[in-house]
Amino acid sequence: MDLRESIRNQTDVALSLSKQILVTESNNSNLVFSPLSIEVLLSLIASGSKGSTLEQLLSFLKSKSSDHLSSFSSQLLAVVLTDGSASGGPRLKFANGVWVDKSLSLKPSFTQVVGSNYKAATNQVDFQTKAVEVTNEVNTWAENETNGLIKEVLPSGSVDRTTRLILTNALYFKGAWNEKFDASTTKDDDFYLLKGGSVRVPFMTSKKKQFVCDYDGFKVLALPYKQGEDKRKFSMYLYLPDAKDGLQALVERMASESGFLDRHLPPKQVKVDEFRIPRFKISFGFEASNALKGLGLVSPFSNEADLTEMVDSSAGQGLCVSSIFHKSFIEVNEEGTEAAAASAGVIALRGIDFPTKIDFVADHSFLFTINKTGCNDVADFAQVLEPPQAD
Repeated sequence: MDLRESIRNQTDVALSLSKQILVTESNNSNLVFSPLSIEVLLSLIASGSKGSTLEQLLSFLKSKSSDHLSSFSSQLLAVVLTDGSASGGPRLKFANGVWVDKSLSLKPSFTQVVGSNYKAATNQVDFQTKAVEVTNEVNTWAENETNGLIKEVLPSGSVDRTTRLILTNALYFKGAWNEKFDASTTKDDDFYLLKGGSVRVPFMTSKKKQFVCDYDGFKVLALPYKQGEDKRKFSMYLYLPDAKDGLQALVERMASESGFLDRHLPPKQVKVDEFRIPRFKISFGFEASNALKGLGLVSPFSNEADLTEMVDSSAGQGLCVSSIFHKSFIEVNEEGTEAAAASAGVIALRGIDFPTKIDFVADHSFLFTINKTGCNDVADFAQVLEPPQAD
């Protein structure tokens, strides 16, 4: 498989999802999420699907087959998502999990794929009499895998006696800037709200040259993280629309043009006259099924779902995805960035109703990504829709 082509497809899916969630989940508040986490979770579901359900998942994820998705996940883990802290680079953690009711057994083929390609640990549990205990167990797993940043990926009541499987993903990132900001120069200033008005928030600044480029209607800033001995490069990219209310239009443009990010990378450091970016901390959680359905991914959540490749026996014929819960956290300050995300797909018995020289002054809504530096490298996304909160 072509890893670069797969990453380009993954990025296009991430931008489409970003646009949809901006519309359906923002509620005029800060928003942060990890498309990568959600896409990996959907890939796990695809590994246990067939028929029209598998076809719809593959179409949504822009992939040729479930084998292709599994191979892509395996390569991401080996090439991009390995921990670099021992060699001086960013700290990275990436984990998957499977929780199956004790009344069922996973198909050997599904067990092989989730264990070998996704490195997922399998847990046998009792949903039918200990749903609350299992909820707590999954939440503890997510908290441990995200260094305590994601505490309750599964809300109370989201798991009950009809639940048969839970598939989970968690990721954690902590990186120091290659050029740290001087905290003594951080000062409060106005941040302009998407719906009008402004608030005072702390802004970091620097007199050094920056990786900034000015494009038609927006600017892009790249902030490199400290590189380890393995030579992998990660950066945060900020996409700042010229118009103070221009975030929606920029995201729509990004989502409509394949390869947009690859074509809009700052090529070199330039002198910046005025340079301010906010220090911020954001946490956000939501249930993703409505956003996914809005993008055409309907079959896994319906009574026609075919998840029969997950478990042995006829029990698999009665399953569908009831919910996909997602939580993310990010903190950006003078030292660097700490971020985490977790996703949990709840699979239950169907037929039951479930709840569902250039200035760069980032003083208004912008979009940011954290990704391995360079064209066609895997990216993770978030949006700042309102003023970042100070510590």
